[in-house]
Amino acid sequence: MTTEVVLLSVAAAIAAGLIGSFAVMRGMSLAADPLSHVALPGIGVALALHREPLFGAVAALLLGAFLVWVLQGKARATTEPIIGVVFSAALAIGSFTTSGENLIDALFGGGGTPSVAETVFVLLAALTIAAFVIRERNRLLVMIVSSDLARTAGVNVRRLDLVYLLMFAITIGIGLRYLGVLLMGALIIIPAVTAKGIARNIGQMLSMTVALAALATTIGTLIASRLQQETGPIIVLVAAGGFLLSLLVPRANAATRA
Repeated sequence: MTTEVVLLSVAAAIAAGLIGSFAVMRGMSLAADPLSHVALPGIGVALALHREPLFGAVAALLLGAFLVWVLQGKARATTEPIIGVVFSAALAIGSFTTSGENLIDALFGGGGTPSVAETVFVLLAALTIAAFVIRERNRLLVMIVSSDLARTAGVNVRRLDLVYLLMFAITIGIGLRYLGVLLMGALIIIPAVTAKGIARNIGQMLSMTVALAALATTIGTLIASRLQQETGPIIVLVAAGGFLLSLLVPRANAATRA
């Protein structure tokens, strides 16, 4: 395990914490897992073309997020059912394009040294996601409370929702190397759920979620390296352990109950 790997995994964890906080507040706790599977066709195509799986995964996820946004407007349905439809189709396509050892790596995360292009992309993507959440935090909160109120306040709800879904998709993509399709959703949701239960305001929730995600990723990566195991399952177990420990802390008031 190199310092570079730890740095990139923590960067992905920070992005996951920020995006995950709003996913939980929006009631999208179950959306991260099925949307992760949309990466499978992109991974398969990238491998067939001898390209970086990361870029194929991100391209497929961005396309999937845009498709969810379009169908959400057409069907006038909430986000999760539409993601379920897109997920089912993507999983079927992915089963044809990814197989064998590559499928195992895609599902659970694979090791290896990241390329220079991957390193630069992950760091820039994490910075972009953090900047988006910090800049649009208030608009996102108003939109969660009431879409009509957000429109009255001059927020372009449809556009903001699209950008959030795209950031959500990129967050999943940059974490796939470490957690894979099956486990990336857990890193987005578990720290956010943990922080929501003990934070007393939105600011605390965002800070605690980022800290918990980064801590779980760092500890999980170190343990996995020592045990010579895949990082994904260990990271998720550490995050889940943190949630169980948080149950011993007095519950917060309703400040973050969204």
